Amino acid sequence: MKHGLPPIVWPHATILILGSLPGDESLRKQQYYGNPRNQFWDVLGRVFGEPVGAEYAEKIAWLERHGIALWDVLAAAERRGSLDSDIRNEQANDFAQLFRRLPRLETIALNGSKAALSFERYARAALPRRLAHVRTLALPSTSPVPARVFLSVEAKAERWAAIRGEQGSPMKGAGSRLSPG
Repeated sequence: MKHGLPPIVWPHATILILGSLPGDESLRKQQYYGNPRNQFWDVLGRVFGEPVGAEYAEKIAWLERHGIALWDVLAAAERRGSLDSDIRNEQANDFAQLFRRLPRLETIALNGSKAALSFERYARAALPRRLAHVRTLALPSTSPVPARVFLSVEAKAERWAAIRGEQGSPMKGAGSRLSPG
């Protein structure tokens, strides 16, 4: 059984990014998106036009400056390796508790299809009223594992730009099913 990392939360955060469950390298380092091949930090830097920094402390400070909270949909699961497709016996995080810590939440960005599907199953179904006025974006995974449709880091950043509220196509309202990617 693999257990996730604690949330990174700021009371002023307006954006929450949710992955599925940290990969082995992230768990080993105890750092979100700790695999240097994962494009997460590069994509965010491109979206906001500001480099994130090389050190993990710089990355966390960058998130705080931009009002971005970070967590995963799953608290724990059985998984050999780091592939989302190998996740079994998953356990969801406590979103009711998290959302109480995010009073200004406006946007939830779901990093990849597993995060989107798990969010629909565990969070939206349990908290429909809290999520009624929160934009939910199903975005392409920043994982280094090739997806069914290959996207360059530039193409991913273009889609991820929706977290800034400047692009409307991937937004979905309360109760709708998400279609990642």
